[in-house]
Amino acid sequence: MSIDEILDDMDELLEKASSVPFASHKAIIDSERMQELISDIRLNMPQEIKHAKMVAYDRDRIIKEAEAKAEQIVRQAEERAKAIVSEEAIVREAKNRAVEAVTKARQQCDELRAQAQQDIAKAQAECDAIQQATDAYIANRFKDAENYYSTSLKDMQERRMKLEKLRKRRKEGGSAQQQAQAQPQPQQPQQNPNPNNGQNG
Repeated sequence: MSIDEILDDMDELLEKASSVPFASHKAIIDSERMQELISDIRLNMPQEIKHAKMVAYDRDRIIKEAEAKAEQIVRQAEERAKAIVSEEAIVREAKNRAVEAVTKARQQCDELRAQAQQDIAKAQAECDAIQQATDAYIANRFKDAENYYSTSLKDMQERRMKLEKLRKRRKEGGSAQQQAQAQPQPQQPQQNPNPNNGQNG
């Protein structure tokens, strides 16, 4: 799996994440899956930039090969010039051809060297761009995950505090009701069942 495919999976995981109740800007993601994708990026990153790094590391070899090829062309041109017969007209033509061959060979050498340097610079730039983009993406994803977990923990703590307060209020209300029921009721004064008894006689 390439880095682009892994990054697409990470984006898809974030898009499919379930939203947190009462918090539309927050979502619940599969942290284990996210960690797997980040690990895959770290494992596949060297493969993605391996070719670019190999070109950068082989810079000296590429330049030496170009110089060796150019020197071979120069030697062949010089040998060809020496092989031409020494007659005056032929010698002049041979010299002209030799000079032309040497000039062309040196020009090819310069072009090969310039092309090699351009390839190396381009590969190094691509390598740096891939590295920077990957580091930035991972840093942003870690930051989003940290913010999400921090906010979720804060919400849980606030909900727990509210629940504790509610339980405490219910407990205090129940205790007050029990105390009210436990208090003795005031006694009513007894009335004389026969109010006329005191008037007789």
